[in-house]
Amino acid sequence: MIVPATAETIARAARLLRDGQLVSFPTETVYGLGADARNAAAVQRIFAAKKRPADHPVIVHIADASVLPRWARSIPPDARALADAFWPGPLTLILPRAHDVGDVVTGGQDSVGVRVPGHPVAQDLLAKFTSIGGEGIAAPSANRFGRISATTAQHVADDFGEEIALIIDGGPCRHGIESTIVAFTDGEATLLRPGALSVEDLARVLGHPLRPAGAGAPRAPGTLATHYAPRTPARLMPSPELAAALAQLAHPGAHIVVLAHSVAQPPDFEGTWFDAPSHDTAYAQQLYANLRALDALAADEIWIEAPPDGPEWHAVRDRLRRAAERD
Repeated sequence: MIVPATAETIARAARLLRDGQLVSFPTETVYGLGADARNAAAVQRIFAAKKRPADHPVIVHIADASVLPRWARSIPPDARALADAFWPGPLTLILPRAHDVGDVVTGGQDSVGVRVPGHPVAQDLLAKFTSIGGEGIAAPSANRFGRISATTAQHVADDFGEEIALIIDGGPCRHGIESTIVAFTDGEATLLRPGALSVEDLARVLGHPLRPAGAGAPRAPGTLATHYAPRTPARLMPSPELAAALAQLAHPGAHIVVLAHSVAQPPDFEGTWFDAPSHDTAYAQQLYANLRALDALAADEIWIEAPPDGPEWHAVRDRLRRAAERD
């Protein structure tokens, strides 16, 4: 099931994709669950495996920006500028879809999400897939819908077992959180999801700030109120609130696990305590692995110290807010 990333296994993965099978592969953000984006039946297998709603679009991964016109019928100059600046890399562009892009990829919308991943294994897989006739790989994150994303090959295997044909092991993902999503469906740059690429870097290239998503923005992956969620109920608490809750823990026998980055573990705390990195990029890289490890403990609750307010923590705050939201 899990195989090392070699020329042979990448070629095997490309053939499996061509034959309509599902393959998981690493990107610089998270592991993807891939299918031939031109094969509607294969893409539907992604939805079935993830238990993903049919109206939730998937991102098409392409080998390079030169094939973008095969997927998008119009590419505004600002979108071109961002692609030139940040591809390959953790940026997804939402553009008006080309006439032959299927509804199964777009969730029935008139737009399509496209990106060029920066991970060398993903690049090699796309190059090999293109060489045997493929045009793009539809690949949402390789986890059950709404749950914690996968940042290692083992995470993927834990979620899917034998349900997918192959998992290529490219090691832990470098960024650890998903791509930044920017829509150009009306010609203007609209931020749909913060991610591994900072909004400040995007604005520097554009020469102006991105517009926040409004009520008419297209649906995009990972933007539901509840997402990236552990099965264990999670509480996101500012540092003083976490410290106070620990000091006043009413039920010493309660099984509480904690993810903190600045609050110190009390000497009498009986649960499991994870000290996360205090730097934003290291925290993000380890975030999903930490949440998965805490979730596996089957505690009563996960208490998470809220990250700082700085702009560099924007994407991490977004993921934790959604992970702690309850239906």
